[in-house]
Amino acid sequence: MPRREKYVPRHRNAPLEPAVNREPTVKWGIRKSALFSGVAVMATGLAVGGSTLAAQGEAPADTASSTIERAEAERQGELVSAEVTRERESETTSRSDRRTAVDSAKKDALEEQPGGMVTRTEDLSDKDPREIAQQLMPRYGFSASEFSCLDALYVSESDWDVHADNPTSSAYGIPQALTEMYDLPADYRTNPVSQIEWGLWYIRDSYGTPCSAWEFKQANDWY
Repeated sequence: MPRREKYVPRHRNAPLEPAVNREPTVKWGIRKSALFSGVAVMATGLAVGGSTLAAQGEAPADTASSTIERAEAERQGELVSAEVTRERESETTSRSDRRTAVDSAKKDALEEQPGGMVTRTEDLSDKDPREIAQQLMPRYGFSASEFSCLDALYVSESDWDVHADNPTSSAYGIPQALTEMYDLPADYRTNPVSQIEWGLWYIRDSYGTPCSAWEFKQANDWY
C-alpha cells in the first residue's frame, strides 16, 4: 500500500510568529505611544501656554480699561465739583448784589426825600426857616398838607425867629422849647435846623401831627 502523506488541515489558524519576529512590532507600538503622548503633551502645553498668554494679554487690557474708567470717573467728579463751586460762587455773588442793592436803596431812602427834598448832609442853616421846616417834615412822617398848621403854630410862638426869647420862662427859639426842662442839642440856641428838628420831634411825640398841636394851642394857649 503506497505511503500516505500526513494530512494538514487547510483552515487552521496559522501558527504564531516566532518571538523574534514580534519584537519590532512591540517596539513600534511603544514608539507610537510615546510619540502620541509627546504630541498630546505638546498640545496640552500649547493649550496651557496659549491660555496663559491669553490671560497675560487680557490682563493689561483689563488694567487699561479700569484705568480709563477711573480717569473718566475722576474727570466727572472734577466737573461736578467745579460746577458746584461755580453755583456757590454765583449764589454768593447774587446775594452780595442783592445786599448791595438793598443797602443802596436804604441809603437813598434816608438821604433823598419825596418831592425832591434835600439830603441830610446838605447844610440847611442858611435857608429860610419855613423852607427848612418844609424839607424836614417828611423825615418825621408829616405830609406837606400839615405845613399850614405848623406855620400857624410857629407864627404864634416865635414868628419863626431863631432868637425868640420868652421873658417869662425859659422858652427859646422857633418852637419855644423850655431850655431848663429839656435836654436840647448843643447848638440849639444858634442853629435853626436843630430848633426845627427838635420842634418836629416834640410835636410828633406829644400830639402826633402839627395840625393836632395847633388845635391844642388854640384851645389852651400853649402846647
